[in-house]
Formats: sequence, C-alpha cells, structure tokens
Amino acid sequence: MWEYTDKVKEHFLNPRNVGVIEDADGVGEVGSLACGDALTLYFKLDDQGRIKDAKFQTFGCASAIASSSALTEMIKGLTLEEAQKITNDDIAKFLGGLPKEKMHCSVMGFDALKHAVANYRGEKVKEKEGTIVCECFDVTDLEITRAVKENNLKAIEDVTNYTKAGGGCSKCHGKIQELIDEAWHHKKPKVKSNKKLTNVQKIKLIEETLEKVIRPSLKRDHGNIELVDVDGDLVSVKLHGSCAFCSKSPITLKNFVESKLKEYVSHDILVEEVKE
Repeated sequence: MWEYTDKVKEHFLNPRNVGVIEDADGVGEVGSLACGDALTLYFKLDDQGRIKDAKFQTFGCASAIASSSALTEMIKGLTLEEAQKITNDDIAKFLGGLPKEKMHCSVMGFDALKHAVANYRGEKVKEKEGTIVCECFDVTDLEITRAVKENNLKAIEDVTNYTKAGGGCSKCHGKIQELIDEAWHHKKPKVKSNKKLTNVQKIKLIEETLEKVIRPSLKRDHGNIELVDVDGDLVSVKLHGSCAFCSKSPITLKNFVESKLKEYVSHDILVEEVKE
C-alpha cells in the first residue's frame, strides 16, 4: 500500500471544485477509461483574463483525484500564462509529495491544463508525435524521452511511474531502456556484425549482453536471469526472482531476452527457458 500525505488524503476525501462549468472558456480532456485514468478540466476567465473558476471531472485513483483537486486550486486567480508555468512537480509539491508510482497522476493534470488552454485559444493540440513504444498505454518515444530529461529519470520503473509506459505487458522495456541510455548518452555494448562467430566468441558475447543489457532491466522488476547452456544457436536460460513466477515470462523471453540476443549476438539465436 502506498503512503499518502495528509494533504493528498484531504484532497481525495474532500476534493475541491468537482463538477462542470457549462459556459467554460476552456475545456481539456486527457487519458482514457481504457488506460484506467481520465480527466476533464474546465476553466472560466474574468474580465481581466484571470482564471476565476476551475472545475474537474476525473476517473481514477486517490492520487488522480487529489492531483486534479489541487490543480484547480492552484490555477485560480492566475493568468493563462502564469497557469501554464505550473509543472507536474509543482502539483506533487502542493500535495506534500506523491508516491513515485503515482507521479503520472500529476502529469495528467499538467496535460489537461495544456489542452484546456489550447481549446480556449482555438488551437488544435498536436497529435502525438513520434513512434508508439508502449502499445498498452499508447506512449511514444518522444514522450518517454521528454519525461526522462524533464524529470531526471534513470530507470524503466521511473518511466513507468511518470508515463505508465512499460506498465502492461513489459515487451517495450528494452526500447524504454534504449531511450534512457540515449537521453543520458550511456554507451551500449559494442554491437557485433552477424558474421560467423566461434563458440567461445558467441558465449562471451551472450554473457556480455546478459550482463550489460538484459540483467539490469530484469533486476529493476526484482527479477534476474542465469545462462545455463549454449548449444549452437540455442541459448538455455533460467529466470529467477519475480520473473520466475510471472505469467508473462514467455513474453519477456521472446520479446526482450531473445530480441536483445538477436540484436547483439546473432539473428539466428533462439532462447528457451529451463525450469526447475
């Protein structure tokens, strides 16, 4: 169970400004019920161009409700230019902090405000740019890279906390790690050409890829991997920790472990799991 601050609990149990502004100047909608969180933000301006009223409707967890409530309180009395300077970190700080696993809730409020301002100005919010990395939650590579740089994220788990990417089937974990490495200019293990390798070269390269590319990602999810045997292009491995008991381990083996070994060692590599 996550630890919530008293202020988060207060805004969850007694949320401010819940409802609809029928004649709203700006309306912003983000998220979707399919992803588990959805938020609609409304605001009304006074004659001086300041936000005199803000309301919201949300579907989500305690953090989503508290973050939405906090945001509507924070933007009242501000101009749109001032309101747009509010970041997701500001929302979290207003609430005395959020569990790292729930930071995406504050990001949702930040995005809703951006959409609402665009709606008021008659601007069309740009469609998502970039390539979809996480199909479960429809998150692109550019969104992940931006979140990594803006919030100093260093691990897949951190990216999931802020964007939800990687929180579903986990097959995108490898690509997320690549984006993290690219953002911080981390060097990847040297990629070998697909030329014929001796058995010794192949085993050494497999061990290097497991150690530098695959194992760090699994450890972040409290799992691990052990090389059991190499027979030609067939690599036998044993999963440990949470990975050993996960119902999605076949997906992890095929879409992550085997994929990375094909990329770094040989396109002919096949991976099989050795059970106890």
